[in-house]
Order: sequence, then structure tokens, then C-alpha cells
Amino acid sequence: MDPIFAEWGGLLLRWVHVITGIAWIGSSFYFMHLDASLKAIPEIPVGKGGAAWEVHGGGFYEVKKYLEAPVHLPKEMIWHKWQSYSTWISGFFLLVWVYYAGADLYLIDPQVLDLPRLAAVAIGMGGLATGWLVYDGLCRSRLIKHEVALATIGFAFIVFMAWCFQHVFSGRGALIHTGAMMATMMSGNVFFTIIPNQRKIIAELLAGRTPDPSLGKQAKARSTHNNYLTLPVLFLMLSSHNPLTYSTPYAYVIVGLVLIAGALVRHYYNVSHAGLGHPLWTWAVAAVCIWLALWISSASSPIGRERLGLKPLPEVKFAVSAPKAPAHVADIVMGRCSMCHATEPVWPGIGIAPKGVLLDTPEMIARNKEAIRMQTVITHAMPPNNLTEMTREERRKLAEWSESR
Repeated sequence: MDPIFAEWGGLLLRWVHVITGIAWIGSSFYFMHLDASLKAIPEIPVGKGGAAWEVHGGGFYEVKKYLEAPVHLPKEMIWHKWQSYSTWISGFFLLVWVYYAGADLYLIDPQVLDLPRLAAVAIGMGGLATGWLVYDGLCRSRLIKHEVALATIGFAFIVFMAWCFQHVFSGRGALIHTGAMMATMMSGNVFFTIIPNQRKIIAELLAGRTPDPSLGKQAKARSTHNNYLTLPVLFLMLSSHNPLTYSTPYAYVIVGLVLIAGALVRHYYNVSHAGLGHPLWTWAVAAVCIWLALWISSASSPIGRERLGLKPLPEVKFAVSAPKAPAHVADIVMGRCSMCHATEPVWPGIGIAPKGVLLDTPEMIARNKEAIRMQTVITHAMPPNNLTEMTREERRKLAEWSESR
């Protein structure tokens, strides 16, 4: 694939994904806040709904909620579903574009498991499907009546899947697939439960029958699950830009800590919006979780391991048959880039190679050939501000090598 086309394709897909994600997350947060703010009114029987007054954009809004649906329905209603669908669809295509099309660089790590490309893609997609099937099965079981037990088992399952991904993919690919699996659970809730249940309720009303109250309760439970998963999913989506989160052998533990921290932050707001107080302990526990995640992540940094008194990480070894960059190319890259992109960076303020990209051996340079072409030949983005003074002649030599097949 042409590198400029590939770069722009990834940028546009990421742009759409972020925009649709903002819309979905915004509506989720809004409706959780709205539900918590509802007050009883005479027109709606006690325990069957309520209303809330809001001020926005110079106007006043009265929003009413009917737990068992009103007697009459308007001809037109706003359905909040496409925010979810478009977020998942754009995210899936972004996953395909970056991690499946670029599996050799971003998804497959020979030091973890030397997988064929198609096998890696199949495992990735299978993981997303497995996550949904297991989660949906748990929600359809008797556990749905026991929130704490369901949350505990669901938490353990997500951490287990993160551990499994970490033993198959690169660290970056493992965390992105854990986040994508959770996002699939969330969008699956909308597509398979929330919207179908709403349609069943409307059909019953139009037929003159009383809808089954359990349909609304099921939809509300799934919506609440989505709300508590939102912040951890966002963290995992952003983790690909921060190698400290995925370069440690204990990345799956960081996933668990972030799950707890994100859920507690949402719990604080859900409780406070309902007027039930301000459980500040949630912030304290969340802060401890993030501090522990930070401490664990330092095990992936040579500087951090030294501070913790741990042994140095084993040297990355490649098979004898692994591709190698020519000597003149390796000299240029290691001379201009390896002060940052090395197992032990020497540039002040950098504790781990940016994006986890190592360029301190001929094998690693060959593995990152396309990235070097984009960053040093096509865009001149690296080295940053040309701090190491890479010359035009050196870039020409890198161009000849990176464009060769």
C-alpha cells in the first residue's frame, strides 16, 4: 500500500472514530446524569418515571421519562443508536487498517509468538467475538440478579482475556484488542439488547397491550454496564501511544487496575448526580490504582527496573534468518535515532523508546522499514526538529533502501 495513502487513511478513520466516540460517550454520560436527576411529578405514577428541568443554550427543557412507556407515542422519536454503531464500525475498520494490514509491524511480535498474518487476524477477530459471547451469556444467566457477582466475574474475564492477548500479540496489539473487545461488548449491548427491547415495547403499545417491564430493566442494566466500561475503554484506546502501558510483562495487571479506577470515577458521578452524596473514597482508591499501574509500568523501563532493583530485561533475540538492514543504513539509523529508540535510551527525559520502537539493531531497523520511510524520508518528522542533524545525503540513502524490495 502506498505509504501516503496508508497514513491518510489511518488519519481519516481515526478522526471519524473519535468524533463518533465523542457522540456516543456524550449521550451515555448525559442519560446517566438525566436518570439520576429525575424527580417525581403528578402526571407519572410514583416509581414509574419522573421529569427533570434543564437550562442550555438560552432555553429551558422539561425532560420526562416513563419506565413503562406512556399511553400514547408520537409519530417521530429520536433513536440513540447510530452513535454506538458508527463508533464500532469506524473503530473496527481502523483496527483492520492499522493492526491487520500492518500486522507484521504492529500486531505480530516474533519474540512473543511468530504467527502467520492470517492466523493473527483470525485470533484477533475471534477474541472480539468471544468477548461478546461470554459477556452476553453471563448477562443472560442468573448472575444478572447479583450485580456484585456479575461485576466480579466480568472483571476477571476481561483481565484474563488481556493476559491471553498478551501471550499472543505484541504488547501494543494486546491492549488495543482488549479495548476493542470491551467496545464490542458495549456496542453489542445496544445492537442486540437495548434497541430490540425498545422496539418490542413500542410494538406492544401499538398493539394495545401492556409492555413487559423486564424489557426496560434489561436495557437499563446493559446501558449501565456501558457507562462503567467507558473510561477504561478510552484508556486502552489511547494506550497505543504510550509504550509504558504495554511494554511491561504485567500489562494485563494494568488493565485490571484501570478497570477499577475508571469504574470508580464513573460511580462517583453517578452517585453524586443522584443526590446521594459525594463518595470521595472512590477518587482515593482510583488514585491508588493509577499509582500502582504507574509503578508496575516502570518494570518495562531500564531506568525503572534499576530503581526497583530488578534484573535487566533479556536481550531481544532474532532468528538467524531474520531480515537485517544493510550496514550503511544501520549506521545512519543507530547514529541518528538510537539515542531515543533503544532498549536503554540516553536522551535526557526519555525512559523508554517512543511508541516502543527500537532501532538499535539491524534486525529491528529492518522490521521498522516502512515506519522509517514515512518518518525520515517522506515527512522528515524524525529526528524531531532534526536534533541529531541527519543530513540530506543520509536521508537519500535511507530513501533508496526503504523503497527497495
